[in-house]
Amino acid sequence: MKILHSREFLVTSLYMVALMVAGFIFGFEDGLVADLVRIINIPGVLITDYFVVGSLGASLVNAGLVGMAGLLITVISGVPIHGYIIAAVFTMAGFAFMGKTILNIWPVFLGVWIYATVQRDTFSQYILNALFGTALAPLASSVAIQLNLGVPGAILLGTAAGFLVPPLAGHFLATHQGLNLYNIGFTCGFIGTLFAGVFRGLGAPMDLASIWGTDFNGLVSTPMLVYCASMIALGLWFTGGNLEGYRTIYRMPGALVSDFVSEGGLGATLLNMGIIGLMGTGYVMAVGGDLNGPTLCGVFTMVGFAAFGKHPRNSVPIMAGAFLSLFLFQWEAAEAGPLLAVLFGTTLAPIAGTFGTLIGLAAGFLHMSMVMNVGFLHGGMNLYNNGFAGGLVATLMVGVLKQFNYRAELD
Repeated sequence: MKILHSREFLVTSLYMVALMVAGFIFGFEDGLVADLVRIINIPGVLITDYFVVGSLGASLVNAGLVGMAGLLITVISGVPIHGYIIAAVFTMAGFAFMGKTILNIWPVFLGVWIYATVQRDTFSQYILNALFGTALAPLASSVAIQLNLGVPGAILLGTAAGFLVPPLAGHFLATHQGLNLYNIGFTCGFIGTLFAGVFRGLGAPMDLASIWGTDFNGLVSTPMLVYCASMIALGLWFTGGNLEGYRTIYRMPGALVSDFVSEGGLGATLLNMGIIGLMGTGYVMAVGGDLNGPTLCGVFTMVGFAAFGKHPRNSVPIMAGAFLSLFLFQWEAAEAGPLLAVLFGTTLAPIAGTFGTLIGLAAGFLHMSMVMNVGFLHGGMNLYNNGFAGGLVATLMVGVLKQFNYRAELD
């Protein structure tokens, strides 16, 4: 297949394989299989750090496997590897550090495939719904474990959740007009809330988890910095040092759909991915936060979407606004929720790219207050909680800004 020989496929698969290799280098507590079984046999709702549940090595292998699963399904579907696929694959891999496993993603895929079949469309038309829809993977695990319905129940309800993603995603996209990059996270927030309400009505406890690793900075920091720096080096090699493609990316607002690979080229995109990754990792280290499964998930998601909407110009104002809000709010920068809100809050980067720095600061500020209060609604079964909160913030802000015909003076 032609896609298998594309530079985009080879590079993306290389970075997924690197995660698995790193997993074997770091090693396992009780062996790969035993560690993976511990990861699989837990609901995986927010916030569940697989570094703690299984082991660092098993989490890395799980991440590489989940990312490769998404990539191979894309190839089988005949979809070229562009920026949106890179974003989806890195996001899947990142959330395989806290919520997704190589087993619980499949019911969502099945649900999207059934929807495509019912609509008499090809699965390839809904590939992003399938890949990003794995935000609902903990729903399947929760059904099997917390509701004691086992594998049949997990498949049935997980498939039902996946079936709902495609028809709702397009509808919710219109509400924020592409200014929330995690649109399917917004969608899955409502789906997760629906199921959580039903489960609570049946008497099931739908509480958020709080498993957070604190002893991994020494192990993870240098490899993560090298991982991101390698993208910069590879990007510069591909471009031959010509930064025109990167300038093109840097000038884009980033609203959906912004495919940086198509607009700036793979080399410029890799350069941007590496820079954004260093920004995210550097922020965690700067505020004294923990580099663990959840925070690496945040960084990987930033890296992925650096191929599909994020760059320093539109991301920094959001991060700054979220951070500055902590001088008013009661939370500390290194706490789990605020730390993740700054990283994942860059889902609102297109607001800064479209309306300017000041509005971006305001968006980040509002995002912090919103995201700290919406997780209960879906019981942590929507892994993209920041996408849910970001969709609400973007919808509110866009409605006001458009009403007053606000226009930013952008270069």
